[in-house]
Amino acid sequence: MGNLEACSAILVGKEASATGEVLFGHNEDDSGNNVMIQHLVPRATHEPGKLLEFEAECAKIPQVEQTWAYLWSETRASWKPSFSDTFINEWGVAVATDNCSPSREDMPELTNGGIGYGLGHIIAQRARTAREGVEIAVSLIEKYGYTASGRAYQIVDKHEGWVLQVVQGKHYVAKRVPDDEVMFIPNWYTIHQVDLSDKANYIASPDIITYAIDRGWYTPKRPGDYSDFSFALAYQDPEKNQDGNIVRHKNALRLILKAEPQDVRAFSVRPPHKLGVEDVKAILRTHYEGTDDDLSKGYLINPHTTGKRTICTSTTLESFVIQFREQPEFTCIWRTLLNPCTSPYVPWYLGITSIPPGYTWMSPEAALASHFDVPPADLSYRPSRAWWAFQSVQDLADAAYAQVFPRISEARDALEKEWADSQARFEQQVYEVFKHDPDKARAMLTHYTHTQARKAWLRWRALFDELMKP
Repeated sequence: MGNLEACSAILVGKEASATGEVLFGHNEDDSGNNVMIQHLVPRATHEPGKLLEFEAECAKIPQVEQTWAYLWSETRASWKPSFSDTFINEWGVAVATDNCSPSREDMPELTNGGIGYGLGHIIAQRARTAREGVEIAVSLIEKYGYTASGRAYQIVDKHEGWVLQVVQGKHYVAKRVPDDEVMFIPNWYTIHQVDLSDKANYIASPDIITYAIDRGWYTPKRPGDYSDFSFALAYQDPEKNQDGNIVRHKNALRLILKAEPQDVRAFSVRPPHKLGVEDVKAILRTHYEGTDDDLSKGYLINPHTTGKRTICTSTTLESFVIQFREQPEFTCIWRTLLNPCTSPYVPWYLGITSIPPGYTWMSPEAALASHFDVPPADLSYRPSRAWWAFQSVQDLADAAYAQVFPRISEARDALEKEWADSQARFEQQVYEVFKHDPDKARAMLTHYTHTQARKAWLRWRALFDELMKP
């Protein structure tokens, strides 16, 4: 898929967050025939010698003895999506990715076919912290090599967020997002300076700079002085049209900074005011309303189809904002199905013990076995599956955005206000129970998540009927 069809992400350090918690937002954007399905993969122990198999052409990876439970949001598609799924495990380590291809690499080193799709699953299965997730990922990349031309992984926990930017083969660099800053990424590399001596904030291939010099991608202004090295500029293919990335990055930074950005490729910035959940939602929902980049003429034109790439766009399959909590079970994943402008962010708690009915229809084992060979029935309309209620409303918006969006946004905002207003009270009640009966508290989180997910689904089914009335 091309850059203009791919994802966006935002990461708010805990000192830049109005809640005092790390916030992580992501829009999953994919073209083609797709549906999203949620899975809860249980904690497991494994027999020695078990091998993990993902893409048939890729390496088989030895499994570890113990793997953690995780929520897995899967893209079921008519094509073969190796990089579209998102994860958050029982320790509160979240993983999402953004396409950064093409890189300049045309001589990648791969061992036994390399690793691709499996990387996200393995981080979720094995990591207890974000940094450990990065270390696990880079150890696999160093051993097998990475299959995609270029990609960025956001690996985030309650304390910190890391961005791992990978080049096809065995080269990578990871950078920690400063606690008092906010990071946004569309679909290009954003890590510039690389300080190989700063082990607290960088993890990188030892030859990340010298390899670029050898390939002719970077020439120091002064021999031996690498202070002007930029990973992004050295490794990104300079021939690729970046208009869609420029406009997204610029407008996200406008919302973060409340001013025009000086550098539209900045890795992260220090905001003048702390950002909350609603601010992150607004960035993930934006079509650049009120700016010179809004070509919708007050929504007379569908803002997703103006020809200028927006952050919320026609190919958005899922959006989420994660509020990380000290006690992982209380981490709240505010999730939409499809466009965040036409769907509500529904609260899902990490401590749930099952997926709400209608949001899944198969076991994780069956999903993994058929991920690259999805039966057509999985992609066909089924009123018994929640996806289609949100798809139906989005279809109406696509056809007549100006006419139906006011009613959609009214319904959306009413639900979200209800959930926001009751969140603190509900969580306090559950936390009091959790102190002496964690299992009962998890049951309460599960019941609440099921109830709100069903409420959103039924409300959107009814909203479709309302909008269809003459």
